[in-house]
Amino acid sequence: MPQLPEVNVLIVDDLPENLLALEALIRQPQLVVHQAGSAEQALALLLDHDFALAILDVQMPGMNGFELAEAMRGTGKTRHIPIVFVSAAGSELNYAFKGYESGAIDFLQKPLDTHAVRSKVNVFVELHRQRKLLKEQVAALQQARREQDALLGKLEVAHSELERAVAMRDDFISLVTQELRTPLNDLYVQTQMRKTHLPSGDSPAFAVSSAREMLDREERQIGAMLGLIDGMLDVSRLRTGELTIHPRPLDLAALVRRAGTSHAARLEAAGCEVTLDAPASVQGVWDEFRIDQIISNLLINAAQHAPGQPVRLSLSSGDGEARLVVRDHGPGIAPRDHERVFRQFERGTPLPPVPGLGLGLYIAQQAARAHGGSVSLDSAPGEGATFTVRLPLAGTP
Repeated sequence: MPQLPEVNVLIVDDLPENLLALEALIRQPQLVVHQAGSAEQALALLLDHDFALAILDVQMPGMNGFELAEAMRGTGKTRHIPIVFVSAAGSELNYAFKGYESGAIDFLQKPLDTHAVRSKVNVFVELHRQRKLLKEQVAALQQARREQDALLGKLEVAHSELERAVAMRDDFISLVTQELRTPLNDLYVQTQMRKTHLPSGDSPAFAVSSAREMLDREERQIGAMLGLIDGMLDVSRLRTGELTIHPRPLDLAALVRRAGTSHAARLEAAGCEVTLDAPASVQGVWDEFRIDQIISNLLINAAQHAPGQPVRLSLSSGDGEARLVVRDHGPGIAPRDHERVFRQFERGTPLPPVPGLGLGLYIAQQAARAHGGSVSLDSAPGEGATFTVRLPLAGTP
């Protein structure tokens, strides 16, 4: 059985012998009796403790019991404390009426009835315990309600995230289907055309120049599909924490020049004139494939969103890091969308929509972070976009 909490009772009398007798009369386990020999001492105790009951002698020098009761009723901390008056004066003085008028709940005449005093004290002590217990239960219920509200809030957030994930999955499937269908349809049509003209053997489709054009187109289409698949695999690896890198000594300047050359045809087809500014060499420790992926994704992003506009690719180093900057002169990106463009499957809002899964910037950022670096964006509507990649020269932290 749990132990009962301690309860405080205040007794006030100017005669020490009366205080000792009254304390002996009401003493019981878990009951703490505080004695005061004057109203002033009682007020000091009332400020320091929470009392279940105050037993006040009426006739005291200085502030009497009635005045002390009125002072208690005028203070918020003590207003609720039940008061019992004790007096040896006769009933002809009408003290009982004055006591009740002062806010007392009972009036006892001396000599005290032992059984009556103990019974009254027990009642108010038990009431105080029950009130305190009820207060604790209310507080516990309020805390439980707050925790429940917090849990419901988390569940609502989780539900919203789940709905968003489902919608993203559906959009992703639709997008992948659309992006793969176009090159596959082209390949299928070209295959059917060859199959149709194969028996005659004299179709222009089998001329050397036509065959080379077909092969180049098919190579681009197959490359686009492989790029989509690689992007999806990278997202899967990132979600499972398996995007691994294999750093080794690398000349970043040479890699930047190779990337610029390999994407020259695509940038030229988009009408983008590329300016390259790089030192002779920038040595560091990086994963060549992932860094090439970062550069390629940023150049492809510039070609898609700023067609017909110049693109500047620059490389520098200092303070223990390499800085790669890709600057385009496209429509720009509003500051409120800077964080959004680095999310998965975000493709911006260009008209007409650009092809792809919207993974380029996301993968570039994650690959940079895997090296202990970062990708930042500086852009505003009408001012183009500048992507800055920072990579520690020493490799991963």
